[in-house]
Amino acid sequence: MRPERLVLWDIDGTLLTAGPVAREVFGWAVEAVVGRDVGEHGVAMSGKTDPQIALEILERTGLSEGEARPLLPRALAEMERRLGAESGRIREQGRVFPDAVDLVNRFHDDARVLQSVLTGNLMATARIKLGAFGLDRFLDLEVGAFGSDHHDRTELVPVALRRFEQRHGWRLGPGQVWVVGDTPRDLACATAGGAHCVLVATGRIAMADLTGIGADAVLPDLSEAEAVVRLVMDGARPPS
Repeated sequence: MRPERLVLWDIDGTLLTAGPVAREVFGWAVEAVVGRDVGEHGVAMSGKTDPQIALEILERTGLSEGEARPLLPRALAEMERRLGAESGRIREQGRVFPDAVDLVNRFHDDARVLQSVLTGNLMATARIKLGAFGLDRFLDLEVGAFGSDHHDRTELVPVALRRFEQRHGWRLGPGQVWVVGDTPRDLACATAGGAHCVLVATGRIAMADLTGIGADAVLPDLSEAEAVVRLVMDGARPPS
């Protein structure tokens, strides 16, 4: 049976939290590149791509964008290296969200659904975080879209659709794609790509700030798995 739906999961704040190391590695990476302590960088990270975050931290050190951008590849490579070295801390200090895992399992058992990710993480850092909790075995990461594909999250739905076609040999339309995330930026990328969107208030953004901005559904969490399945497969909205 060919999949009828492509579910693209955001990672941080939706499937899991990687703990404090997810933030710390950015500072460490920039310090390694610029050669000085950057302290608490203060950059808001929710919903942004890793290249966006690293560039903002580089600029917080006093560099202009023109000075910071050539340093970005080195900073991202250093961040990837350091996060890989801290995978044990991710397991110890982070956590996977059980309700999300239950839903991932529901979709995994449904031949009509293929699951992957749409995330601001680099492909390598996404694999590290998902692998720390064993979630990578449920997701076809070869059709995912990552911050390493484009610094602008709104460009990522077409990336996933193109990879799906290349890998599986047929096309899905944007209307067959569902983005599940926890920030308005997840909705923005879904909307830009013509996809549907479910937002959950499991990250740093309050449910009140996610409500009424255009998502197909806004939920406090993913505990009502059956309702989410009906929404994705049949368009049946969960009760408010």
